[in-house]
Formats: sequence, C-alpha cells, structure tokens
Amino acid sequence: MTDPTLPPPAAPAPGIDPVHRLRVMAAAVRGAHVAEHVVQAPFEEVWPVMAALGFLPDFHRVRVVRADADADGGRFEALARGRYGFRAHLRGFARPGWCWLQSRFLIVGLAAAPAPDPAATRIALTGGVRVPTRAAVVPFATRRELDEAAHRLAALVRTAAPRPGG
Repeated sequence: MTDPTLPPPAAPAPGIDPVHRLRVMAAAVRGAHVAEHVVQAPFEEVWPVMAALGFLPDFHRVRVVRADADADGGRFEALARGRYGFRAHLRGFARPGWCWLQSRFLIVGLAAAPAPDPAATRIALTGGVRVPTRAAVVPFATRRELDEAAHRLAALVRTAAPRPGG
C-alpha cells in the first residue's frame, strides 16, 4: 500500500547533487533542520552504512524490508524499533546517495555526495517527529539528534572501513 503523502519519485535535476536535493525537500517541511557534515571516507564506504539506517540514535533496531534496485527512485521500506519501544513502518524512496522515508509519525531524510576531496563524503540529515497529515515536524531537540547521528555514522564508517594490508 502506497502512502499518499509521499512525494512521487523524480529523477534529479541536472547539476543538483543529493545533498542539495535534501535541502530542497527539507525546506518544504515546517520545522525541519538539515545537519550537514563531512565524513572522512569515500562515498562508496559511507553510503552503504547510511542506507542501513543503523546509525540513527533513536533506532534500536532497523530491518529493511524492501529496497528496489531502480536508480531513478526505487521504493524503500523499513521497520524500525526505537530505543524507547516505539515502532515505525517507514516508506519512501531511495537511490544511491539519497533517501526520503516517512511513517505516520516520523520523517527521515538522508543524503550523501562525494566531497571535492575524493577521500571524503558530504552528508546531510533531516528528520524528526512528524505532525500527522501535515508537512511539519516537531523541532524539539532535532539539531542535537541529527548532529549525534552524523557523529555515530562517522564512527561506524571508521569501524567498517577495510584495514590497509588486508
């Protein structure tokens, strides 16, 4: 069943990278904040960790139930359990470097793009508790949570990165 509040997938406009696209999407959501950071690892190492969603601080467990391979906006679904017991069935769209998910009460937006330094990746995160039936999030503590998520992501990427020499 498709969530009628989700935006339809669209191919990215020429010259707009995933981080810029996330800024545009978040600008349409009242109360949304975008946290941008640089992770010192190449995009190819960062994006798989981001797409697994396990770095998000409020999620205790995440299980991806659908991830279509369509690079032009494949559907993506995940079941999440929060550290305080909440459950969410997140639905949305994902492509390499960009993901937008919503449940009844949550919005999650992720983006990653190669930085000018090929050994680094620019990331952007947005999200929060969603106001049902509205394009709005409750802005309480979202900046801190998004910054914490970015730091957790960087730590996970460092842990998962292949070691030199084997």
